[in-house]
Amino acid sequence: MSVHPSHANNSHSKTKVCVIIGHSIEAITSAVVLASLGQRVHLYADKERLAQQIQQYGFEHHLQALWQMYVQQQTIISQALPASADALIQSYEATGQDADHDANHQGHEQTTVALYWLFLDSIKSVWLDDSWVTAFNHSHQQALPVIMSGIEQLGHIAGLAQRLQRAWVYYVPFVFLKDGDAYSSMLNPSLWLLGEKTADSRQHLPILAPLMQSAHAAHHADIATIEFARSSIMAMLATRVSFMNEMSRLADSQQIDIKHVSRIMGLDERVGSSYLQAGWGFGGNTLPTELVKLQQSNQEHSLDMPLLQSVLHINEDQKELIFRKFWQYFDGFIDNKTVMIWGGSYKAGSGRTADSAIHPLLALLWSYNIRTLVYSDKAQTELAALYGQQPLLKLVASPYQQLDEAQAVFIISWSPRDQLDVAKLNQQAMPVFDAQNALTRVQINSLVGDYMGIGRAK
Repeated sequence: MSVHPSHANNSHSKTKVCVIIGHSIEAITSAVVLASLGQRVHLYADKERLAQQIQQYGFEHHLQALWQMYVQQQTIISQALPASADALIQSYEATGQDADHDANHQGHEQTTVALYWLFLDSIKSVWLDDSWVTAFNHSHQQALPVIMSGIEQLGHIAGLAQRLQRAWVYYVPFVFLKDGDAYSSMLNPSLWLLGEKTADSRQHLPILAPLMQSAHAAHHADIATIEFARSSIMAMLATRVSFMNEMSRLADSQQIDIKHVSRIMGLDERVGSSYLQAGWGFGGNTLPTELVKLQQSNQEHSLDMPLLQSVLHINEDQKELIFRKFWQYFDGFIDNKTVMIWGGSYKAGSGRTADSAIHPLLALLWSYNIRTLVYSDKAQTELAALYGQQPLLKLVASPYQQLDEAQAVFIISWSPRDQLDVAKLNQQAMPVFDAQNALTRVQINSLVGDYMGIGRAK
């Protein structure tokens, strides 16, 4: 229910709010971070998808606790995304207040918008064909900043910015967000990139100034350049991962520990140590989505990029490598066995399994009627939702629960903060297939059973 300004208590001053539109983890994190910086936030989203996202990111305990607190305090007010951008904008412009919010919750407080922040991936299914651009162009508040975030084909966001008939338009790519530590990684970003439609106009975003100032590194440029930089950064990270995975295969044949080689490479300042860990490859949403969009941009401009194709091919093939090592170890006699799998998320610390090696591994094991005991504390809920009806899957509460029933252990994702109990592994003397190269050299040498890592001989 809306309250017309003439009905409001004139002694109440206007309150500025940041209007965030989206249900993604980036949108949720932005809402929580802005609330932590003392801002009032109105978040518009598909309510069902928003609830699903908050539930799926339950492993982000700090973020979830802050979200619940700010919602209870009404520092963050979450509302259903209207069917059109016109309806949303008019609800603020017609009355100067949030027309969708019950006055009993908000009092008779007048509301004005400080900025609009649109998460493009979240609004596509509701606001089709970029109809929101027309709505914003019809707005009477052309001086308000509009921020866009998301992964699109190169030049797409710059094109949207040009179509928006206002000067203060910006693009913030979430290259800094760390799954499993979203809140802290945004509050103190490793790299803050800002695309500006109007050069040197970031002073019109005072609300985001604390984030820019706390960044370890920051850069601003035109939106098209920032888009290209975002895509190039992500493609380079994916390339480094695939390169090390390719080298790990050669290391296997030479009886060299690729993990030792990675440490040596990291000592060279020209190379650095990031994304040099061999394993089963990369997953999640960001890198795979980025590479797909980059491929689309290449095709649109009739460009052939064989390096990118190789990166994708190596990554997909790498996800099945640990299974092939398992098959070879048992000379193909693997039917009807029982195995333990530790971890299911696409990276340690996350609860998401998007593009994780757990999916092809489970499919291959089940094709041989192999019973799978899976321990994955953070990804347990997601795996249960995906495979709850699979009779060959059992989710266990401890990595050592029913370990005596298994003939092999697979490691997909294991946090270095969790100590592996080699003594319990040695009680069974079973082979370990380490797709993450989680074990240290000391642990490997102390194993009674055999060890197969990625580019690591025992």
